[in-house]
Amino acid sequence: MRVAVLDTSPIVAGSTAAEALHRTVDLAMLADELGYHRCRVPEHHGMRGVAGSAPAVVVGRVAAATRRIRVGAGGVLLPNHTPIVVAEQFGTPAAFHPGRIDLGLGRAPGGPRAAADAVRGEREHSAKPLAEPVKELLGYFAGDGSVRAVPAVGNTPAVWVLGWSPAGARVAAGLGLPYAFAHHLNARLAREALPAYREITVRPTLRSVAVIAADTDERARWLAGPERLKILSRHRGRRILLPDPETAAAHP
Repeated sequence: MRVAVLDTSPIVAGSTAAEALHRTVDLAMLADELGYHRCRVPEHHGMRGVAGSAPAVVVGRVAAATRRIRVGAGGVLLPNHTPIVVAEQFGTPAAFHPGRIDLGLGRAPGGPRAAADAVRGEREHSAKPLAEPVKELLGYFAGDGSVRAVPAVGNTPAVWVLGWSPAGARVAAGLGLPYAFAHHLNARLAREALPAYREITVRPTLRSVAVIAADTDERARWLAGPERLKILSRHRGRRILLPDPETAAAHP
């Protein structure tokens, strides 16, 4: 088993988006030193506690700051972009860092409806089935067609399909692409999605899980407190930035 890290660049209480992005680079550098296999960054919009909105930019910065670890998007939300722009944006870091760039693709809105409407052009509001733009994107990396994504040709990252349902798994398998299952978003469907993928292909799979690691159970529960308090506050209709463990431990 190879281990990776997915970092949303969370903005913790008392800090800023700039600090969160710098921490993402620091975490990637540490993961590189520790021998982690991959570091991925997502695309979210309009979420007060998340600074990870521009994966192409962050991937380039992280790849430049690390030596060995694979760096990629987890992922780019295709309804927000034209396939040619995605090909150019990820062909470029693949040219600078050959063999180290991953491109995960999904179709989720990536944030609240108002934010998604602001990001997506009018023609993308009714998103196409995921397979169509993925095929178009792969064509640009291959140099097919009359319009060329010049920095993408010959500089192809490792392309993955992201999802959390059997339907997404079948799309990945049908395209012959590796599949990353978002277990941290929908653990319930893992027993359906992953077998659906493996019925069609034996390509690699990746499972993204939420983990708290510590030397003792007590320490792990203490470290998990901020996330638990944030979720509790959201259920009560009050959105907060991620607090520190001391604040969470003091909450009744």
